[in-house]
Amino acid sequence: MKRRSLASLLAGTAGLVALRAPALAQAAAWVPLFNGRDSTNWDRSGTANWRVEDGALVADRGNGFLVSQRDYRDFQLRAEFFVDTSTNSGIFIRSTDPSNIGTANAYEVNIWDERPVQRYGTGAIVDIAAVDPMPRAGGRWNLFEITAAGDAFTVVLNGQKTADAVRDARFATGRIALQHGAGAPGPGGAVNDTGVVRFRKVEILAG
Repeated sequence: MKRRSLASLLAGTAGLVALRAPALAQAAAWVPLFNGRDSTNWDRSGTANWRVEDGALVADRGNGFLVSQRDYRDFQLRAEFFVDTSTNSGIFIRSTDPSNIGTANAYEVNIWDERPVQRYGTGAIVDIAAVDPMPRAGGRWNLFEITAAGDAFTVVLNGQKTADAVRDARFATGRIALQHGAGAPGPGGAVNDTGVVRFRKVEILAG
């Protein structure tokens, strides 16, 4: 009886370990792209004044990007961000030209509450997936959850799905880029590159 009880206990313990193992493995697969201290894992492109303040990547002037140092094909990306309502920002994915990032060679998941064409403002994938009505992100912390799986893309902003498995097959793999861009022109067409953006948590689960 004692031997049988011990065998049963060991079998039960092994079963618990087996059940826990996949969950632990999945949790461990999320990789932080920002360490909270510096811009390790990122290269600069353009003139934006990126720096680290209070555990966040911050820019509030200029027009440019922080670009990941490796390509990603299929992935889930989570990013926490804060912007002013006037800030032109976004997360570019599958960027095929790290030195010249734009919607001609990448997918832009937009962050811009005051974008002149609102249907491709905050929460949209520019020229791929419009939003109506456009959700607003200015003045608070937000969470983007972005999934790229083959030619299908899903975007969730603060729990609201803003792009649902939309399809486009132009770019199969590429870099991830965080943007601080020029906003709507000021009086007389003056360049307006102000407005803060902060990213305090960026992590990826790559397939």
